[in-house]
Amino acid sequence: MQKLIINLLTSVLLLGLFSNCKKDCSSPQPDTGYFIFGHFYGMCFGETCVEIFKIENGALYEDTTDNYPFGDAPYDGMYVPLSSAQYALISDLMSHVPTQLLSETDKIIGTPDAYDQGGYYFEIKESGNRKYWMIDSDNGNIPAYLHTFTDALNSYINRLQ
Repeated sequence: MQKLIINLLTSVLLLGLFSNCKKDCSSPQPDTGYFIFGHFYGMCFGETCVEIFKIENGALYEDTTDNYPFGDAPYDGMYVPLSSAQYALISDLMSHVPTQLLSETDKIIGTPDAYDQGGYYFEIKESGNRKYWMIDSDNGNIPAYLHTFTDALNSYINRLQ
């Protein structure tokens, strides 16, 4: 009988704890998504050889690790916030992304940085899914549907330097 009372009291206490949850105890928040973009050059010296940026929740961040991206996994950086003025310079970048890219299954498009021409990195996360691409910077090596987009990437990255 005593064991039954202890189990009952424990159950009531646990139920009370979980029913008093505030915002932190609610179901997981929906994934708001982000996108990451930048350029990389392997045979290069200096801070601007790898420039990777992230846009998330209406803010712009810059990667501080400046690691060279590889095509075998999405880029994992360490990001610091940039100013709202810098965000305003590139806030419409997503409008330049061709819908055809979002269905592209090849992670590497062209031969990015194969002969020191550099490449672009682009990643998007929506609904928990990360998609990324490494894109050649030479328009002669990539499909025509990407030309306007890579030109926009180049322009927007230059605005931030």
